[in-house]
Amino acid sequence: MDTRGAAVADQTNPEGSKPQSLQFSIDDTVANGVYVNFANIVHNPAEFVLDFGRIVPGRADVRVLSRVLTSPIHAKQLLNALAQNVALYEKTFGHIRTDFEAATAPPAPDPVRPN
Repeated sequence: MDTRGAAVADQTNPEGSKPQSLQFSIDDTVANGVYVNFANIVHNPAEFVLDFGRIVPGRADVRVLSRVLTSPIHAKQLLNALAQNVALYEKTFGHIRTDFEAATAPPAPDPVRPN
């Protein structure tokens, strides 16, 4: 099945002109997606490399499932698009918690114990 949609490219356009609308297609294997809970990003002057993978509890290894190579300008555009989408998500569904480590730590012992 070929799913089609429209996307707006983040391109420089003359003042006041509409951004170019792009048509894209996605095949079934890509449309199904893959769950990841790990990302590693490295870069050099010419490109960014984003590795996405899965960590399984109780195992020390990470299985990289996808690698994306992109230019610095596209990495910056991805950063901005992700920030905008996270802000919209939080406006709609509420704050995304990221403090799980602190929340699961046991409370510090009382320094003074009454007799």
